[in-house]
Amino acid sequence: MKLVARYLLIAFYVFAGINHFWHSSFYYPIIPPFLQQWGYELNTIAGIAEISLGLLMAFEATRKIAAIGIVAMLIAFIPTHIYFIQIGSCVPNGLCVPAWIGWVRLLIIHPILLTWAWWCR
Repeated sequence: MKLVARYLLIAFYVFAGINHFWHSSFYYPIIPPFLQQWGYELNTIAGIAEISLGLLMAFEATRKIAAIGIVAMLIAFIPTHIYFIQIGSCVPNGLCVPAWIGWVRLLIIHPILLTWAWWCR
């Protein structure tokens, strides 16, 4: 079970990281205003971090540090999720979802992702 969860975690983060490069314009509008001047850099760093940390989860020698990195990264993403809620969970010409989905993402899915990474270490 843990092995399957780990491989799913690896695939999830590698795909999510690649998505930062395939669809970078998706991420820019949800970067909080106080960070937008570094939007390109932050998106690139997030993509590289997700790919790298996902791949590092594959190896026993680097798994624990990768899990710590994923947890730190997810904590760093919290301002983006809060900002998405503040703007009504709707980006002009982009993603629009009911407001409750933003809350579910922050309060339920985010802790699940944190727990998943920590458990797979």
